[in-house]
Formats: sequence, structure tokens, C-alpha cells
Amino acid sequence: MTKQAVHQFLPTFEPGAIGSYAIAVRDALRAAGYESEIFAEFSKGGFEGRGKRHTEYGTTVVARPEDVLIYQMAIGSNVADFVASLEQRLIVLHHNITPVEYYEPWDPGVTYGMAWGRDQLRRLAPRATAGFAVSEYNRRELEALHYRRTATLPFLVDLDAFRHEVDEAAVARFAAERAGGGADWLFVGWIAPHKCQHDIVRAFAAYRAMYDPAARLHLVGRVGCEPYADAVRELVVELGLADAVRLPGRVSDGELGACYMEADVLVSMSEHEGVGIPLLEAMHHRLPIVAHAAAAVPETVGDAGILLPRKRPATVAAAVHRIIEDGPLRRALVARGARRVQQYSPARTVPALLGAVAAVVAG
Repeated sequence: MTKQAVHQFLPTFEPGAIGSYAIAVRDALRAAGYESEIFAEFSKGGFEGRGKRHTEYGTTVVARPEDVLIYQMAIGSNVADFVASLEQRLIVLHHNITPVEYYEPWDPGVTYGMAWGRDQLRRLAPRATAGFAVSEYNRRELEALHYRRTATLPFLVDLDAFRHEVDEAAVARFAAERAGGGADWLFVGWIAPHKCQHDIVRAFAAYRAMYDPAARLHLVGRVGCEPYADAVRELVVELGLADAVRLPGRVSDGELGACYMEADVLVSMSEHEGVGIPLLEAMHHRLPIVAHAAAAVPETVGDAGILLPRKRPATVAAAVHRIIEDGPLRRALVARGARRVQQYSPARTVPALLGAVAAVVAG
């Protein structure tokens, strides 16, 4: 008897949040008895050979009318137009698409893919059997576009993968710096306009002036927009923080583990997150959070951090100071984070995914 097929399609299959998510979804579907492959226009970063090119569907891979297709929406792509042209039932799984206004002042050339993706998200609404989202924030966007049968499916993450082997040399560097005193702020994510690292730098400057002149800030993550990254570096110099702010770029898993282990607080001023995987990583590593309450951040953090409706530097600095100085509050936030991140454990998220898919399969 032929297995029911539920296949995934995405623009690019590569390491990162969406690539890892696609693998987790495929593995869950296969374990549940479905036939499942990952199709993409491009595969790179070591994922070559782990998926198939999207045009193989219907050629080297048999396309059956009863198949169900999942399209992972994050940016404009030829793959979205490809799945739209097929007759099989389609689930659009919306991660999020960064609004173009964040990039227009910095790198207008990259805004085409964002605008294209938003147009495709709108045009796929009447074609889709269902619209799923990784957060309620994203689900409301699907609802506003008149998707049928919308649902929020918590992001599938392998919490065990957060248990990075810690780079002992990196731990030693942290220890040497901490010997002279001072707290360590951490942010993890692309250096990009919507992540608003410039607001973190300004808040950090206020914190050094008001509370802790020996504090350090680590902005960890690869550069997603070079002109914006240059502006952040210039701001660091302008504020006299060149000796206190680190922008190491993308780091190894071991170095990242050391960052989470040795930091005192994760600070996020991001204005557009579909979920915010580093927020979950911070909770897993028992690191308290101060974050701007924007987009999907409040539903991700919940009561496991201090959420700020505004980003006034002195307010952010005071929130960080409170976490560092108030032991009972810090312990309470850490405990809440440890409980909250379990909502994203496979024991909870996989049954939700499989139930939603099964409802589409059943028609």
C-alpha cells in the first residue's frame, strides 16, 4: 500500500532556523508513517544532497493527486510560484517576512525578495488549503490575508541541540575579562536593521554610565546587512565603547555555548521576530532576558523576562541592573524560563504538528 506523502518546499535548504525546522518536520512526518522529502531551489552550507531540487517533484519523484505539500514561507522565491501551479493540497507555513522599510535606508537591493515574498503570501491565500504559523503574531497576519483554517504551531526545536559543547578557551577568555569586574550583556542574531543592535549599544552606554563602567557587550551573529553593521561599529566608537563592545561575527557552537554560559543577561531590542530562537536558547541556558515587547517576542518570552514597551536607553539599563542586582528576581526569571522553554519540547510540538497535518490529509 502506498504511503500518504507530505512533502516540504522551501526557497533555500541550508543551516539555520528554517533549515533545521524543515529537518525536524520531515523526521516527525516520517516517524508518523508519512512519505516525506524536502524540496528547494537551492541547497548549500553542507545541506547539499540532503534534499531535492524543487523541479524533481513530478519528474524524478512521483507527484500523486492525494499528496499534501507544505511551503515554508520566509521570503520571495520561484518555489512559491512552483507550488502554486500544482494541483495538490497546499499548506502555507508562515515563518515571517521582514518588512522592507527596515532595509530601504541601508540596502535597498535586498528589499526585492521581501516585497516579492509578501506579495506571494497574499496570492497564495486562495490557493492554500490551510495556513499555519510558528507564532500567533504570524497567524494573525494569515488571518488578515483571508487564509482558511489557520493555526499556530509552536516552532519545532531540538532542545538537546541547545546543549552545545562549551569551548573551554572561550570560557577562559570570559573568566580573564570578568576578573576585572563588570557584567556581560549578550545578544545573539544577525547584525541587521530590524534586530536594532544600535538600540542595544545606546542602552549599554547608559548602563555603563549609570551603573557599571566595567561592563561588556557581546553582539554575536553574522552580518546580514553590511552598511547597517558599519553604522553600529561607528556608533560604538562614537560612544567611546570600542574597548567594551565585541562583534565577533558568527561563532562556533562551542563559543556560543560559552557565551550563554558566561553572560549575565540576554538583551534584545529587535522589532520584528516570528519567534526568536535565541530567546529560547537563553531560557534553556538559564539566562534571564530583557527584551523589547514587539512582534512575537512577548508570546515567546512570556513571564520569563522583563518586557519593555519602549526602548529608552535609561529604561533598558535600569531593567538590566535590576536583573543583575536582584537575586530573587533573577532566580524567578530563570525558573520561569526553564519551564517555558519546555513548551517547545518535541513531546508538545510534534503532536500539534501531526494533528494539524492529519486534519488536512483527512480533508
